[in-house]
Amino acid sequence: MVSAWLVIKACVAFAPLTTVFAQYHADVSKYPALLDATAKELTAGLENGDFTSVDLVQAYVGRILQVNSTLHMVVEINPDAWTIAKGLDDERANGTLRGPLHGLPILIKNNIATADEMNNTAGSWSLYGAKVPRDATVAAKLRKAGAIILGKTNLSQWANYRSSNSSNGWSAQGGQTYGAYYPGQDPSGSSSGSGVSSSIGLAVAALGTETDGSIISPSELNNLVGIKPTRGLTSRALVIPISEHQDTVGPMARTVKDAAYVLQAIAGPDQYDNYTSAIPWANSTAPNYVAACQFDALLGKRIGVPRNAIGTRTRGSAPIYDAFEAALTVLRNAGAVIVDNTNYTAYAQYLNSTAEDTVLSGDFGPNLAAYLAQLTYNPNNVHDLADVTNFTQHFPAEEYPSRDTAIFDESLALNFTNTDAQFWNAYQEDLFLGGEGGLLGALSTYNLDAVVIPSSVASGISAIIGGPVITVPLGAFPSNTTVVPNARGNLNATAPNIPFGISFAGALWSEETLIGLAYAFEQRTLVREKVKPYIQPSIEIGDVLGY
Repeated sequence: MVSAWLVIKACVAFAPLTTVFAQYHADVSKYPALLDATAKELTAGLENGDFTSVDLVQAYVGRILQVNSTLHMVVEINPDAWTIAKGLDDERANGTLRGPLHGLPILIKNNIATADEMNNTAGSWSLYGAKVPRDATVAAKLRKAGAIILGKTNLSQWANYRSSNSSNGWSAQGGQTYGAYYPGQDPSGSSSGSGVSSSIGLAVAALGTETDGSIISPSELNNLVGIKPTRGLTSRALVIPISEHQDTVGPMARTVKDAAYVLQAIAGPDQYDNYTSAIPWANSTAPNYVAACQFDALLGKRIGVPRNAIGTRTRGSAPIYDAFEAALTVLRNAGAVIVDNTNYTAYAQYLNSTAEDTVLSGDFGPNLAAYLAQLTYNPNNVHDLADVTNFTQHFPAEEYPSRDTAIFDESLALNFTNTDAQFWNAYQEDLFLGGEGGLLGALSTYNLDAVVIPSSVASGISAIIGGPVITVPLGAFPSNTTVVPNARGNLNATAPNIPFGISFAGALWSEETLIGLAYAFEQRTLVREKVKPYIQPSIEIGDVLGY
């Protein structure tokens, strides 16, 4: 049903493409290859008149249609994308530019609302056809910056907050997303479709959301840069929630600078999300994340290595750990001061803690109900978690009980909410475990600018305190890697050529510093260029010119 919808919506505008291929295919090499094209390269082509934003939409949609039946990463294409692109081309022609994203297509995760013909479902049929009063603030900010919202990406249903036995990248609406680096690859989650889409050049970049790992992990496994911002730096208004205490929205892009462009566009205070009032520069000049991309940004920076959070090298993890040790040498050679064994003093307690589960469970019910209350049209009459659970268990396409509702059930079974003492005690435990006993304690004790850690173990400590993390490509599993399936047995979790990353984590609101560190490392290693997907679209800009 999803694939049919995509084709029906997209092919109205796309039908003549085959005749265009023959006419223009010989000129493809003149234009940036979309697998790796950067915002700067595409903007230069737009400014030079080599192609238009309509051409970009046409090319990216063609690429989506080429691989979507295999990888299932895009749920809906925006039927207004061509009209929006034409309007932005006209603005460019008359000298009006909204910013560095002007006329560039971006995909967004299917839990970020748009007040247009597209749905916002978190992958559930319970919200199909529902309407929202306005764009999510981050979507509105993208539009204001001149970006074209090209479509919605698939995700792990309910942002991986439904089942104990499902699989990353599966949703009832979107089916099973696969990564592009090995057949049947686990794409990780929950921003699975955003990761796959950005990685193989189906848009300039994508938006993901993270509660704990949902930007960092799919960025890592899809050979991307992902920025999980400080909670409150980007608005969550009209983003389907899990937890107001941990949720955030951030970019997933092929380069640090492109991710910085997107973060610059979506960051800032919002009247609809009171957490953004904590932004320390809300009434002054915001950091310039793009300007932070400096080759010498590592010079003199003190970077900690929390060995007890990294764990020990095993046969299975050896490629990651060996690449990480080599990366420390790169950082030293770039002028960073590496401070080893900056361990988290309460890390053993963190590993045994259930406080995060309590916080997420306590937030989910009331936060979801608050989102549902804002719908202007609610065709399935789901008003709270109990309604959603009932729908999920009785609508066949939701695949219950093969994919259970264990996480829903756990939240419903709580005898308290996020306003009660039990919740508050759990949240205070989180703040200690990630704060004094964790990342913030290490930063203070060792006078660090950031810590560096393999991305596979980077998200949790920062998640529970709402802190920022940025992941950068580090390498990929070698050709002799043993294929290991996921717990459900329907995806390959470890396999040859599956990428992995390195992460920089820091204090709240330290994105400017982290972006600089990540950029300086990226420019010295350029790992993304060395790891190629096994499947990728062939349509390029030159194939669609003149449509």
